[in-house]
Amino acid sequence: MNKLKLVAVVLMSALMVFNAAAQTKKVPVKKKPVVTKKAVAFKPPVIKKIPGIRIKLTTDSGVMIIRLYDSTPLHRDNFVKLVEAHFYDSLLFHRVIKDFMIQGGDPLSKNAQPDQMLGSGGGDMERIPAEFKASLFHKKGVLAAARDGNPEKASSACQFYIAQGKKYTDADLNMMEAQMGTKFSIAKRNAYKIFGGIPFLDMNYTVFGEVEKGMEVIDKIAGVPTAPGDRPVADIRMTMEVIK
Repeated sequence: MNKLKLVAVVLMSALMVFNAAAQTKKVPVKKKPVVTKKAVAFKPPVIKKIPGIRIKLTTDSGVMIIRLYDSTPLHRDNFVKLVEAHFYDSLLFHRVIKDFMIQGGDPLSKNAQPDQMLGSGGGDMERIPAEFKASLFHKKGVLAAARDGNPEKASSACQFYIAQGKKYTDADLNMMEAQMGTKFSIAKRNAYKIFGGIPFLDMNYTVFGEVEKGMEVIDKIAGVPTAPGDRPVADIRMTMEVIK
């Protein structure tokens, strides 16, 4: 009997050791492979250049870069032709009105006397047919063609202006809509409220380009002292060239 008890005790002890060993046995853990990221060289975002011929307009007050619109080809091609012929070199900004526009391109201004009234030059040149586009409007910085009172609203062959204008409120624009019998799109409203312009000239004078660089030059020229007739007291001359 004692022998049987002894055998049972030994068996129980062996079983407990076996269970303990089984519980403490380490199970190998699979390690995840370490992935190293390859260094990628930084590439700056590609900024697509908006299509269009560009004009460098150099003045006594600074330089402007103007992009001509492809959607107004008659005005674009005529302007480029005159620039390449150096037509505008040494001409004046002969009419300047603060919060409105700066105007130039009168061929008579090249050798004008200080008290000479200007603005009639180029009348013997063939007019350019109007190219009105609803998407092209008089926001600040646009290039537009001057004209006389002809019923077709055809443009002067050489005289142009660059819009300065002023900022407008929604109330101002609502009143203009009622007076003009038109509606301003959201894009136009935002442009006239944020940047300013001359909304009441829309669809009356052909807009055919815009200043991309040198907007501050517009303000500088528009702020100079002027004599009767809106001619700057001190001459502001220009030169132009086509750039790539």
